[in-house]
Amino acid sequence: MKRLILLGLILLNCSFVFADTLTLKSGHPDSYVVEKGDTLWDISAYFLKDPWRWPKLWGDNPQIANPHLIYPGDRLTLVFIDGEPRLVVKPYIRKSPQGRIMPKDSAIPAIDLALVRPYLVQNRVVDSDWFETQPMVLGGESESRHHIVGDVIYIQAELTMGDKFGAYERGRDFVSNNGDDLGVEVILTASGRVIESGPVSKIKLLSNFRETVAGSRVMPIEDDSLMSAYFMPRAAELSSPASVLASEKYLREMGKLDVVYIDKGSEDGVESGHVFSIYRDGLDIVINGDGQPVIPTGRSTYETMLSSVSSTNSIKMPDIYRGKLMVFKVFGKTSMGLIMVNERPVRVEDKLVTPDALLISE
Repeated sequence: MKRLILLGLILLNCSFVFADTLTLKSGHPDSYVVEKGDTLWDISAYFLKDPWRWPKLWGDNPQIANPHLIYPGDRLTLVFIDGEPRLVVKPYIRKSPQGRIMPKDSAIPAIDLALVRPYLVQNRVVDSDWFETQPMVLGGESESRHHIVGDVIYIQAELTMGDKFGAYERGRDFVSNNGDDLGVEVILTASGRVIESGPVSKIKLLSNFRETVAGSRVMPIEDDSLMSAYFMPRAAELSSPASVLASEKYLREMGKLDVVYIDKGSEDGVESGHVFSIYRDGLDIVINGDGQPVIPTGRSTYETMLSSVSSTNSIKMPDIYRGKLMVFKVFGKTSMGLIMVNERPVRVEDKLVTPDALLISE
């Protein structure tokens, strides 16, 4: 018995070591020169099987204390320190024809900011009842029902002169698989600044994403709406799996670089930069009276009943890996994520789990 326990502990420790070991991609380069338009994720994908783990590839390297400060022209070289792969950087120095040192281009980001910028600003998920208490758009100086940049709109509230507000329209109501209310999606239609304060205040629209109409609500622009895209990816660690709640674009199936809502937020411990593995639940196969396996779509009513009441007649197949997702914006009960790796189409209700927990099977 002692030997069995010892063997089990050894295997367990080995699995932890394996999960914490970087796996280099077959055919990886020995070095790479950073190009304009690269992202940290893109560069790591040349070297790692799991590119989201680039902080570990660079984190222990004193030459890349801050991997966000890597610039086009820098040369990255793969080395091994204590048996672990690491990248070292040789900075590129731009010089003019006269030999003067010139400023570098901007440091490369973790992901392409253009992919998430609209959602950092435009989308929010808030409590439905709270949203209905926010100041309402009554109309505008223009006789048109639809208001755009340059128009002045009337707000049913006394607002502070000079403050910046966004006008939001109501979107979808989100509900969890258990029926719990997760909030309402609200979408920014325009932003503007208060130009006159009173019982009915005036806001001049300075930008618009779509037309603003009477009945919309206004809210202060979020302080973190222009948050940095220099996310530090790390494995999400939740007490229970999350799931894909909705596609931002109302798609039935989603793929790489699509934006999705998930059903966990800051109240569940989700943070920007959290990475999840995406899985589809494996099928429940029923063994019929003839001893033959039957998939769900081929079951009779009786076989469906058997699968729900008896585990001896139902065998669950392994979950199916779909890809990886990184969270970039977090609300109270929900979050928004970008699908970074996509091996199969992703759908609503697909399961989101801690990547390292299933690293071996991936």
